[in-house]
Amino acid sequence: MRNIKIVVEYEGTNYCGWQKQPQGPTIQQEIENALSNITGESINLFGSGRTDSGVHAQKQVANFTTKSNIKAGEFQMGLNSVLPKDITIVDSTEAEPDFHAQFSAKSKIYIYKIFNSPHPSALLRHRAWFIPHSLDISKMKESSEILVGEHDFKAFAQSGAEVKTTVRTVLKVSIEPLENNMIQFSIEATGFLKRMVRLLIGTLVQVGKGKISPSDFAEILHSGEKTKFVYAAPPQGLYLKEVKY
Repeated sequence: MRNIKIVVEYEGTNYCGWQKQPQGPTIQQEIENALSNITGESINLFGSGRTDSGVHAQKQVANFTTKSNIKAGEFQMGLNSVLPKDITIVDSTEAEPDFHAQFSAKSKIYIYKIFNSPHPSALLRHRAWFIPHSLDISKMKESSEILVGEHDFKAFAQSGAEVKTTVRTVLKVSIEPLENNMIQFSIEATGFLKRMVRLLIGTLVQVGKGKISPSDFAEILHSGEKTKFVYAAPPQGLYLKEVKY
């Protein structure tokens, strides 16, 4: 059996997330179906992690095993010829037999895009969170800096999620204003909890609006208690940017 690694870009608007499920179309299912058509085999695809409904990816990583003699690089062209246009394979390579897209990952980088403008954008409605209110980016930056390091992110985990621990290690974080009224949040960590990034962003926006202070944000993190100011930002602004190995 050969082990093939693929790098996937997708717009998640029309999908119920990465992981296959009976409720609707998913990225994983679309690619598995395409691979089965190409190879004639029943293919199981392993992704680096799940993304929620409506969330996008620039470089999601996945792997699968196959007996096919198709050259590794040719899977890219073959898949792109049959996949929907909102899913693109940007690379396909031969991987080591023990490579696993999820368990071999060292860290992941997510970005979140906010369109901070008095009026909405027709072009960005599925690709950024529209916020018409003025945001204090300096206070959002100040708040985000305390996230670096090992912390218990219980306050920023989806309620009821079954995990062994809510402790995670954040390696880098940044919030920067971009051109055309865009604000971009970036976070790199060795692992993430379900909805963690969206809950962080939703709460940081409360800091930006002046609803809570940076010290309030720190208290939420350290106490582990969800207050009325902790809520999930909408999915369309979130992107899985990169997976590091």
